[in-house]
Amino acid sequence: MIESGHRLDKIVENSTQLKHIRKGDLQFGDMVLITTRNSLYSIYVLDAEHYIVSGGWFDRKGLSPVKESIAGCTWGGNIIKVDTLAACGLRLEFGNRVLTTTIQKVAVIRGGSN
Repeated sequence: MIESGHRLDKIVENSTQLKHIRKGDLQFGDMVLITTRNSLYSIYVLDAEHYIVSGGWFDRKGLSPVKESIAGCTWGGNIIKVDTLAACGLRLEFGNRVLTTTIQKVAVIRGGSN
């Protein structure tokens, strides 16, 4: 049990150093491009809870583009950063429970009015 606590402490400590995009920093019209180990996703921001998603799993299932929510980012287990849309080294979890492979690169293209 102590070992689990130490791992959680390490995760919390390392999470502050991740290159990440917070949901709250995005606005309507922004486009987020996410390169994972296996795929490329484009995410168009509608609001804080809804996005138009294309690429990766959604393309392979013939669903792109699709309106989807984003649960956050995870290390692959049960711990999730719900305020984060994308973070290098983590996995993106969509509202439909689809989990990407590890995020390699993230780019934001500003589209909304500033």
